[in-house]
Amino acid sequence: MKSSNPVLSRIGAAAQQPRYTVPGQGVPTSYTPGGYPEVVQTGHADVMTLDDVVVKTITLVSLTAVSAAAAWILVPFEALLPVWAGAAIVGFIMGLIISFAQVTNPLVVCGYAVVQGVVLGALSRAYNYFFDGIVLQAVIATLGVFLLMAVLYRTKVIRATPKFMRVVIGAVMGVVAVMVVNLVITLVTGSATPLRDGSPIAIGFSLVCILLAALMFVVNFKQIEDGIAAGLPRKYGWLGAFGLLVELIWMYVEILRLLSYLQED
Repeated sequence: MKSSNPVLSRIGAAAQQPRYTVPGQGVPTSYTPGGYPEVVQTGHADVMTLDDVVVKTITLVSLTAVSAAAAWILVPFEALLPVWAGAAIVGFIMGLIISFAQVTNPLVVCGYAVVQGVVLGALSRAYNYFFDGIVLQAVIATLGVFLLMAVLYRTKVIRATPKFMRVVIGAVMGVVAVMVVNLVITLVTGSATPLRDGSPIAIGFSLVCILLAALMFVVNFKQIEDGIAAGLPRKYGWLGAFGLLVELIWMYVEILRLLSYLQED
């Protein structure tokens, strides 16, 4: 199955080459349900493992957290907006390059985590200024949702079937399109639209985004699992970790936004 996930879309493409081999391994003899080739072990190989993806994910999350803390402490309050805007643009460009160019260089991926940390640090400080304590609530909620989805996936309560993945990815693409249009309207008019003005419609939209972000964890878990089963080189673990970081950031920002709506007078 060819993945259309904008975050990890290139992993599947790399794994689906009919004559793909891994150093120290043989050629594919069969294929997984997801379309990834299974290889016959012929010796030791530096391949992607779950433990390695976990370590890489923790590394990226830690870099993001440290960078966010530094931005929170070091950036003057009056400079939060330009710093946030500049880092957001850089992070967006880096994210596109990593995703579509299939970048597995750890320095680039870690650099993305640092830049996104600046974005989150500036954003979080601004939100916390108006809603004291909201950041800690959002962090706890984000980690809680992530752990819940990991448990649900591990215990097979939620199964990432091909149909499930198509529906979730399609819904995410639709929501992203709506978000882009909404952003353009906001920039042109200079005012928030009903999707982001704290109204019941905005609350409902944030809930939809949070639900889709949670379901995307399942999609990413499945893609990482398929990549491991395919015997992808170890460097692809950085792309798996990158995908999880993107979903964590999206989840955190949407929860932060939702909590601010609920706390408004």
